[in-house]
This record gives sequence, C-alpha cells and structure tokens, in this order.
Amino acid sequence: LGEDSQATCGSRRAGAGGAWRRERARSLQCEPWRAAAAAGRAAGLAGLSARPLGAAEPLSLGSLKGKVLLVANVLNELQQRYGPRGLQVLGFPCNQFGHQENGTNDEILPMLEHVRPGNGYKPNFIMFEKCEVNGKNAHPVFTFLKEALPFPHDDPSSLMTNPQYIIWSPVCRNDIAWNFEKFLIGPDGVPFKRYSRNPYAFAQSSMRCEAPLCIPSTSQ
Repeated sequence: LGEDSQATCGSRRAGAGGAWRRERARSLQCEPWRAAAAAGRAAGLAGLSARPLGAAEPLSLGSLKGKVLLVANVLNELQQRYGPRGLQVLGFPCNQFGHQENGTNDEILPMLEHVRPGNGYKPNFIMFEKCEVNGKNAHPVFTFLKEALPFPHDDPSSLMTNPQYIIWSPVCRNDIAWNFEKFLIGPDGVPFKRYSRNPYAFAQSSMRCEAPLCIPSTSQ
C-alpha cells in the first residue's frame, strides 16, 4: 500500500511447512466446520490475480500455492532477511491513505528511487500496479483478505482515528484503517492472521518469523 503500506508475500521452501500443517490439522480436527471454511478461502485465493508493474500479464496468486504470504509494508527488510530461505515479497501501492501514492504506475519506481524514501532506493521485491484496498473498487485480493480476516488480531476494536480521511464508499467495518496493516497467509493459501498498523506489534512477531512462517532457520 504505497511504500508505506504494500502487499508482501513471503514464501518458504518445500518441506519447510510441517509444523504449520500439523498445527492447522489439529485445529481442523477439533472443529470440522473450519476445514470447509478454510478450503473455501484457499480456493478463493487461488482464483485471484494482480498485474505487476511493467508486466504484460497478471500474476496468478494460485501460482504461489505452498508459499507463506505476508501482506505488509516492511518489504526490502523482509526480502533481504528471508529471501535466501525462500521469501518472495509482493507489493501493492495504494493512494487511499492521505494520498501518499498519487503518482501514476510509471512514476512509482522513480519516485521511490529519488523522492520517498529516495537515496537510490530500489525495491528488491515484485511491485504490482496501484490499486484500491477499500470501497466499491477494492482489488479482489484485499476484498478476499478482509472478508477472511475482518479485523487485526492485536487491535480488534480500532477504527480510523479521523473520519475526514475516509475517501471511499461504502465504508465497512473490516476496512483497512491506514497504511501498515498486514495479513499473514499460510502455505495452504488460507489467511491466518491480520496485524494492525502498530509497528511494534508486528516487530515483535517478525522477530519470531521463522516459527509462524515455517521458514527454515539458518541453523536447520
């Protein structure tokens, strides 16, 4: 979502998701109805696609099956840290929060390099074309994620602090409130956890990223 709030997809190598699968299997055995719901959500993700900047064709998210997906904003850092272990970051610029991404698709990469954050910054991840994440024109990826995870797990009651910044319609309770919200999606394609824009909450989780993402640690 702009440089400040973009969609990030982290992947793990084959064979790295055993712990994740065992944990989910135990949960689904206890609650059979969740198995059907999870299967439906996974199928929904597989049918979605988005066009990377400069690409001729959209990228099918179904091609990411078996990878852990993280929708977040700390893109270069995550790619650098976990790329050698299979992480692939995917970014979605958005202009719905304070008009922070008001350039055209052709201007986004030069703006990042020379203006914000500048200093020759180049994303080391795949960036998609600019999209909306809330309202009637929300990208299907974000419609899917918000329906699956209606609120951040670490701040379930938070709303946008200043209504004057709401520039979309209709307004829904599961809307993304501002930049920096994040979504974690398991290697089975099922949305797992949504994080608030609070950077501290996500920093605490990202420090333990090897376990929830099932990405092999360097000691393995």
